[in-house]
Amino acid sequence: MKAGTKEEAAAGEKRPLPPDLEQAIKEKVSPLLEETMEKHWGLTIPKLESDITDQLKKPQLNVYLPLNLPFEKAKKTFKAEFIKRELRLHRGNVSQLAKLLELDRRSIHRAIKDLDIDVEEVRRRPESKEEYQKTVVDQLIRSALEQYKELIQPQKMEKLYQEVDSLSRNIARFLPPPELSWKQAEQEFEKQFLTQALEENGWKIAVAAVKLKIRPETLHRKVKRLGIRK
Repeated sequence: MKAGTKEEAAAGEKRPLPPDLEQAIKEKVSPLLEETMEKHWGLTIPKLESDITDQLKKPQLNVYLPLNLPFEKAKKTFKAEFIKRELRLHRGNVSQLAKLLELDRRSIHRAIKDLDIDVEEVRRRPESKEEYQKTVVDQLIRSALEQYKELIQPQKMEKLYQEVDSLSRNIARFLPPPELSWKQAEQEFEKQFLTQALEENGWKIAVAAVKLKIRPETLHRKVKRLGIRK
């Protein structure tokens, strides 16, 4: 067996949900979504509920994903935005951040220097984990609702939109704080970014590779390792 094969297989496997997240979605989030739809629409839409809960189960990067950029430049942009976001959430505490990302402090400081991140500026704009979580949920709900605008009466849809802010805040209260190691975040970025690039280029690896400015062999290897499927 070639070195790295086990790692590639593991990367393509679906990661199990943390027990606390799975329980929160089943016991708190789903009933809350059903109750809200019943109240404002007089019915529930299981597909809409599953659209929202399925998104909540995915790793939430909530970081600007710079599409239409070469792969390496996009990845560097993602790294900078991700580390700045995490520094804001941890009040600029490098030791705390290193522990969460499963890196040593030296690696964090090196990344901050290489990516030209102004730590003092980031510390002046801290972000609470509660508000961050609420923002993520809010975006997911609004994105899911957009798909049903043509199916639900405008008046009823408007009523539900008016509830999104409080609904997002309530759902966020039930969810465990999002915690991704650096390796997980980097892998998730590559998966989302490369999937989007392939979709935009008809799933033609050779064409997508040209746009991304990487070798087709490299893209094919990443697709296999990340478990990306059409």
